[in-house]
Order: sequence, then structure tokens, then C-alpha cells
Amino acid sequence: MSKRITGSLLTLLVIVLSACALQTPTPPGSVQTRTAIPTPSLTATPIPSPTATPTVPATTYTDPFAYCGAVGDLDQPDARYVGQKVPEVIAKALRKASGAAPDAPLDWFLQGSYWRCMGGKVYGCFVGANIPCWSKANTDRTPTAEETDFCKTQPNADIIPAVVTGHETIYEWRCNNGTPEIVRQVLQVDRRGFIADFWYELSPD
Repeated sequence: MSKRITGSLLTLLVIVLSACALQTPTPPGSVQTRTAIPTPSLTATPIPSPTATPTVPATTYTDPFAYCGAVGDLDQPDARYVGQKVPEVIAKALRKASGAAPDAPLDWFLQGSYWRCMGGKVYGCFVGANIPCWSKANTDRTPTAEETDFCKTQPNADIIPAVVTGHETIYEWRCNNGTPEIVRQVLQVDRRGFIADFWYELSPD
């Protein structure tokens, strides 16, 4: 029986040694590593920024008369008016209101006119001979440097020309012994500060 046990132990020892021989030895000093399992990348999807939308007025107008009736007072059309810069109805009305000949070229008024709103009405101005349609009236009574220089060269001139005084002044100026002075007021100012003599109230007919 002791021989049988000894034989069994020898058989078991052979099996253990064979199993150890099949394993791959790790070289001395080396570190056994594990294969990392790849982690799926989480790339954030960019969120598009909102595109700014231009502000559109709630109500728009192509008819200048309806527009002025709605806005009341405005020195020049704003974004609510989407019609032509100078509509034909404005050009025709201004040609009539200014006293121009009925057969005067309409293109003159289409190209050289301005309009605005005052008191809910349409007012128009034709540039013509250098009329400063969009300039506010100059009510200053203090002589300018240009007027003073002019009077030094023509000390008793009966009138200082508009090229010196500027077309915006509402006064007539002259030189009195080398000093500029006001003769009289020749132009009127409307309640929006423009020269009333240059602007005409227009009607659609």
C-alpha cells in the first residue's frame, strides 16, 4: 500500500511541474501590465450661437402721407418708411407748391428734394439754388469771423453776401464802418427749427 501512495504522490508532482513549465515566466525586474480597455471619447457637439435677427418695425409705410399722419413729427424718415426716397407724388406736389412751371422737369424734384413730417403733415423742400434744406436755421446774432474779415475789406458794404454769412442765417447783414451788423430778419423759423420759407406743406393731389 505504501508503494501505491508513493506512486500517486510522484504522479501528482509530475502534473504540478508540467503545469508550471507551461506558464510564461515574467523576467526579473519587469512589471506585469494589463491591457487597457479603450474608453469611448465623449466629444461635445458645439451648439450654434443664435443669429441676430434685425428688428423690423411692427408697422411700415410706403405712402409718405400716411406715414407722417402716423408719426407726427420727424425731421427725416426712419425705418418705418420703406417707400422710395422721394416718391413721385412728393415731387409733383413740391413742383406745384413751389410755384415752378407745370412743365418743369420732374427729375429736378425727384433728385433735389427732401421731405419730413411736422404736425402729421408732409413738408417738402427743393434744393434749387443752394437752399440748405436739411440745415436748421441759424438764429445767432453774433458776427462770425468770416463776416468780420469781409467787413475789414469792405467796411461799408450794404450787404454781406450769403457765401460769407452762410445760407442758414435768418438775418440780412451789412458792414458799418468795418463792423458786421444785422439790418433785419428776413426769414422765419418753424417749430422744428427749420427755415419756414424753404419748406412747403404738401398734399397728395
